[in-house]
Amino acid sequence: MSKSREDISLEEIIASAKNYIEDESQLVVIEKAYNFAKEKHEGQYRKSGEPYIYHPMNVAMILTTIYADYETISAGFMHDVLEDCDCTKEEMEEEFGPTITKLVQGVTKLSKIHFSTENEYLIDYYKKIIVGMSEDVRVIIIKLADRLHNMRTLWAIPEDRQKIKAKEALEILAPIAHHLGIHKIKSELEDLSLRYLKPEVFYDIAEKLNKTKLDRDKYVYDMQQEVSDLLTEHHIPHEIKGRAKCIYSIYTKLDKGKKFSDIYDLLALRILVQTEQECYLALGIIHSKFRPLPRRFKDYVAMPKPNMYQSLHTTVFGIDGNLFEIQIRTHEMDEVAENGIAAHWSYKENKGSNSNANLTSTTEQKLQFFKSIIDLSHEHMNSEEFVNSVRDEVLNNNIYVFTPKGDVIELPRGATPLDFAYKIHTKVGETTVGAIVNNNIVPLNYELKDNDIVKINTNKSSTPSKEWINMVKSTQTKNKIRSFFTKNDREIYIERGKYNLEKELRKRKLTFQEFFSDINIKKICDAIKVETLEEIYLAVGNGKATVSGVINIIDKVEEVPAPKIVKVQPKNVDADIIVSGIDKIKVNLANCCNPIFGDSIVGYITKGNGITVHRMNCHNLSMLEDRTLEVNWNSNVNKRYLTSLLIHTNNIENHMLDLMQSISLFNVSVDGIKTLSETDKVIYEVTCYVTGLEQLNKIMLGIERLTYVDKIERAFK
Repeated sequence: MSKSREDISLEEIIASAKNYIEDESQLVVIEKAYNFAKEKHEGQYRKSGEPYIYHPMNVAMILTTIYADYETISAGFMHDVLEDCDCTKEEMEEEFGPTITKLVQGVTKLSKIHFSTENEYLIDYYKKIIVGMSEDVRVIIIKLADRLHNMRTLWAIPEDRQKIKAKEALEILAPIAHHLGIHKIKSELEDLSLRYLKPEVFYDIAEKLNKTKLDRDKYVYDMQQEVSDLLTEHHIPHEIKGRAKCIYSIYTKLDKGKKFSDIYDLLALRILVQTEQECYLALGIIHSKFRPLPRRFKDYVAMPKPNMYQSLHTTVFGIDGNLFEIQIRTHEMDEVAENGIAAHWSYKENKGSNSNANLTSTTEQKLQFFKSIIDLSHEHMNSEEFVNSVRDEVLNNNIYVFTPKGDVIELPRGATPLDFAYKIHTKVGETTVGAIVNNNIVPLNYELKDNDIVKINTNKSSTPSKEWINMVKSTQTKNKIRSFFTKNDREIYIERGKYNLEKELRKRKLTFQEFFSDINIKKICDAIKVETLEEIYLAVGNGKATVSGVINIIDKVEEVPAPKIVKVQPKNVDADIIVSGIDKIKVNLANCCNPIFGDSIVGYITKGNGITVHRMNCHNLSMLEDRTLEVNWNSNVNKRYLTSLLIHTNNIENHMLDLMQSISLFNVSVDGIKTLSETDKVIYEVTCYVTGLEQLNKIMLGIERLTYVDKIERAFK
């Protein structure tokens, strides 16, 4: 455990910063901040007796050990200046600019909060307050460093205050350090807190560690040599080091009833290799010689912890049968595990640094706390949704639930089993059919709670329901569900368009390959204003282009003459069909093509029976006389239209009831259903009333997803 040092010097802080900051101008700002703080704090002393400047100097030193950027270190020097000294925001801004000043202001705001740890609710509340008040996460990092140094000098305040401060650090600040992935600060805060909250337990564990130190050191050294020789023999470059023992971690295990001798990480090694692949190679090599302890292997490389911690963990029977806990990770993973989010800016700004070069390219994606925020920023949402998502789902109020294997999954409070399933993997989410929580079957909209154990049942042939969007909490989950339907709809439209084009080409005795030559594809694309063959299929499938219209662009021999439409000024009428220039006239919808609202239509003037309205691509139009005129749908009239569907199934089972129920989910009235049997499958003809083409397309897409449905099409006479 580190100690507070009264004799720390600026030179030592600068030397520590130089380990990763190469820009001399940034080091100049750090030194300037020190001089500014020293001048402002002149004549002030801490309760421990030393000049006040020693506190911000120690805070700055702590920040350099976690690779904080120069702005954070500078603000660390000056974090108490606005609150405790004769200095205005304007003066600081003039000297150091708006960014550093905002960091100092943020820490000042946090310092005014009087925490309470009386109950669980208040603890969660203050975690939210700390994060919510910090526009820049570096404010929290400075606050953590500030509290860490205060904990190191906690002996200077009365015992009752010591316990209050220790409880705050343990229950509010250490969990935030953990969430940010800053292991160094988290573990020291925990150890120092235990020292003041339960001194007898702390010193008992420390004494036991000291008593067994010589034996442990010998075992670790011998094991280190064996493992190193083994990896060298297999040509894996590596570095092996012992691991620091966190007293608080040992305490929590003892508190759960474990014996001191049964704590595996008392004998521990950490192996650092160059690549992710070498992590797994090293693991296999070690397991080939040292028998692993069952159920003690954890793969946090493939499945990182919520704070993006990555490492392989295994426990093996090593030298003299002793159990050794071994962690295997890359150097990059080790930097992230130890220093967390604080290192983000230094990596970003020192792309030329040898020690950070291989980190730079993936820092944006891999650093813990920002991982979720970056994922959210890739989603299609407006700025308000983004801010709310970050606040509600990343920063605040999360719950932690478990997989049946014991892996921790972090979710926003209010999350459901569907959020859990999609967090595991998108494919798991998409094929979810049920959930079991704490061995009880629950509905998919069940609200999960902390420490729930969740098991998801899947069926590879199942797909999401649009109702799920209203059942999930996470914005990311909502967007994944929406994305499925957007992608699925597109694929179905493309498949439908291709099928209908192939069918019509066969009718016209045209080969698909010859018709869709590169030259013809370009002509069709230019004509219907798309760019690729796939987009031609899509346009036909979603009704933006007709099959005959596309084929007629090339196959001019078979082209049906376009009806000559009489264009006159329309008048306002109350009918569902507006006939250009005519107020009151009998209008019928043609039975041959059953047009519905949204179809492209044309009117045909009949003898003594008003006007009959056909779909623009109705095959009967080519046989009608040249008596057509322009008609349009009246969007102000709400009406339902009769239409027929042919549903082709892939087996001979009776699906009539299921089809009726599935169609009724779309809020339509089914007029009739009948079967058209074939030898190895059944075709159903369904007539129903729909509001228009948009609703019909939704029905067709929904029915087409049923596992027993091969295809669905509109029926025409």
